[in-house]
Amino acid sequence: MRDFQISAAALGNLSAFYFYSYVAMQIPTGIIADIWGPRRLLTSGAMAAGLGTVIFALAPSLLWASMGRLLIGGSVAVAFVGILKLASTWFPPRQFAMVTGIALLFGIVGAVFGGPPLRLLMEVFSWRGIMLVVALVTLTIGTVIWIYVRDRPEHKGYAEFVPRGEADHVGNSPRRILFRIGEVFKYRNTWLLFFIPGGIVGCTLTFSGLWGVPFLTSQYGISTAKASTLTSSLLVAWALGGPIFGWLSDFTGRRKPLYLLACGLCLAGWFVIIFLPDLQFSLLVSLLIGTGFCSGCMVLSFAFAKESLPARLAGTVTGVVNMGVMLGPTILQPAVGLMLDRKWQGEMAEGARVYGLQAYQSGFSLMLAWAALALVLLVFTRETYCRQQY
Repeated sequence: MRDFQISAAALGNLSAFYFYSYVAMQIPTGIIADIWGPRRLLTSGAMAAGLGTVIFALAPSLLWASMGRLLIGGSVAVAFVGILKLASTWFPPRQFAMVTGIALLFGIVGAVFGGPPLRLLMEVFSWRGIMLVVALVTLTIGTVIWIYVRDRPEHKGYAEFVPRGEADHVGNSPRRILFRIGEVFKYRNTWLLFFIPGGIVGCTLTFSGLWGVPFLTSQYGISTAKASTLTSSLLVAWALGGPIFGWLSDFTGRRKPLYLLACGLCLAGWFVIIFLPDLQFSLLVSLLIGTGFCSGCMVLSFAFAKESLPARLAGTVTGVVNMGVMLGPTILQPAVGLMLDRKWQGEMAEGARVYGLQAYQSGFSLMLAWAALALVLLVFTRETYCRQQY
């Protein structure tokens, strides 16, 4: 969207538009995963995402581009929940957190390719052509899922890890669906784990996905390409942290202590990055990578929540938690933009607004507030002692 010159608040709203549809689909996706099964859910999601990408690629105006982005956000919302529903039946419970981390790893790999690699491709090819290729790949993935993926191991002739009586569907009438949602929210951990990961992911995606590059270029005088590489490195560290934290948690059989430690380190890391300016570049890089790595602890939310409820509600509670995960960037990206605009001193460079350190500190304080809230809420969660289930 290079043709549009818009304010920070408007840019934040445009970036969050994808998240709006993504967040709105989380609870319905969880319910559908429990009732309909992940195979049909993932196939339909991939096909709809491919169609949305085609609309985005061929959009003649910002309105059509927004419609395509809305469809993409709503359809790819099924991916993570569907994968975790598959993981709950295809893998033993003692490996669930690690598998969740691996799923996050591959998801972030896709996000990283949307950074510098995509920027380099756009210097050679048009963005519309690139999007059409992405649409073709997505439609192909949907076809492969339908052909090869099955909901349960016995559909491929393997033994089950989860007894069918625990994971079977419980009906799909409107009354049963509403009852399912109400049942999920009867558990205290559901409420707490709805808000906790949003603070961690909100900080990570708000910084790396939108405001980190202008912050680094203006405050440290580095090039846009170098700043983009740093924010992508943060995402890579986040991706690597997911499976490692998942494995450590599975190995120890505990969720809460590791989650508390890593969340506290995230909060401390962001505080230093934001409020201690003029850091040595090597220290800045170390802090960004270390904070990104600790952010991988958010994958524990899914295992934590899954073990807090009956197995038949695994998909629904996963959707609820993932809705909380994406609520972070959905709220924080435009909120930080609004704060930046309020603190803007009128400076411009090449037609774009330039924000001072005080403006960034005010905006990023919103991130820190949610991260601090996440740490406090974690104290009140009830440990599941997952090793006892194996």
